[in-house]
Amino acid sequence: MYLSALLLTLGLLWPVGPPPPEILRGWQPPPGPYAAGHRGVDLAAPPGTPVLAPADGTVTFAGPVGGRGVLTLTLPDTGAPPLRTTFGPVTPLVRAGTRVRAGTPVARVDPGTHCRESCLHWGLRRGDRYLNPLALTRRAPSRLLPLTAGPGRLTAGPGRLTAGPGRLTAGPGSPPVRPGGR
Repeated sequence: MYLSALLLTLGLLWPVGPPPPEILRGWQPPPGPYAAGHRGVDLAAPPGTPVLAPADGTVTFAGPVGGRGVLTLTLPDTGAPPLRTTFGPVTPLVRAGTRVRAGTPVARVDPGTHCRESCLHWGLRRGDRYLNPLALTRRAPSRLLPLTAGPGRLTAGPGRLTAGPGRLTAGPGSPPVRPGGR
């Protein structure tokens, strides 16, 4: 229901780039509300890099939090409560209350201690629930790569898949593999 509205609302833009930046650390949701985890993604970006609004929205916070600059962009028409995306460490270029279009520079990356190398931490929330901000981007399709494993043996490659003890084989010249069948 909200997915189509979300995809229409979001410009599917990365907040830094083009091209899409290197992801230095991915999203690792915590097992509980106060547990350790990584509640966003870290994107490679040198200090001074412009931070772009990834979608149309309203800046709902622009200022310091815990000694570092943070900017929050609330995205309209994304459900209730609406999605909010956050960026840090940054120097905001716009004030809270400003409506922006996708692609508008809203901040600049500040040097910080969040990453070993300079980065932009990008978060996404709906209410108190943290979400993976990479869900907002368009990424290249996944591709299977050749795989070889040890005991029990699993191999995959162009046109073939084989597996061990119960034996599953698929590929040119193999019998069809039926779900639940042998």
